[in-house]
Amino acid sequence: MMLQTYSNNCFFSSPLVSPTSVACSKGAGKQLAPAWWCLGSRQKHSLPDLPYDYGALEPHINAQIMQLHHSKHHATYVNNLNATEEKYQEALAKGDVTAQVALQPALKFNGGGHINHTIFWTNLSPNGGGEPKGELLEAIKRDFGSFDKFKEKLTAVSVGVQGSGELLEAIKRDFGSFDKFKEKLTAVSVGVQGSGLVPLLGIDVWEHAYYLQYKNVRPDYLKAIWNVINWENVTERYMACKK
Repeated sequence: MMLQTYSNNCFFSSPLVSPTSVACSKGAGKQLAPAWWCLGSRQKHSLPDLPYDYGALEPHINAQIMQLHHSKHHATYVNNLNATEEKYQEALAKGDVTAQVALQPALKFNGGGHINHTIFWTNLSPNGGGEPKGELLEAIKRDFGSFDKFKEKLTAVSVGVQGSGELLEAIKRDFGSFDKFKEKLTAVSVGVQGSGLVPLLGIDVWEHAYYLQYKNVRPDYLKAIWNVINWENVTERYMACKK
């Protein structure tokens, strides 16, 4: 599940974009793409540290899940992204356009997975739960009727996701003129690489995020995870997008 802002750029097309910079920048993908594809030196991506211990989210998400999810699943995205980028650099140096095109799906998939998980960890907190405050809460009430209806809608969409993926609750910006737009929160679901949205809140609904604890009962996982949502982090992202 991802609370996101619609944008003209394709968010997950550029794995080098940090969650914060994407949330704050319009057209970020277009601006950063040249730097991503350049032949110069680049830093390898690394697995971010969690802002809490593996067991800090118990009993809602147990330590075993968090350890495997972070140190294995997320790490695999990072390792595969680095390996694929190295191959892409080689293809660029050789002028091998066929190889460049062939590598794009792996770049998008692993880049999207890395960014999604990086955001996901910050969207959770052992001191989370409850409901947001201020402008974000007012926007949720405006577009869903109430916070409870908002949770019901996102949970329903998430339960309905076929297979694995991400559930997104988004701020859709409908442009009425060059300098004016209307914002409306809406719920959608996407795959690992997204669809041109700038994320605020993400909840992983792939089986590796819950199966060891909740088996095939995804609704129980979704009910539990609301207790650890870091609304301070989500609100910060929301306010940054409004600037």
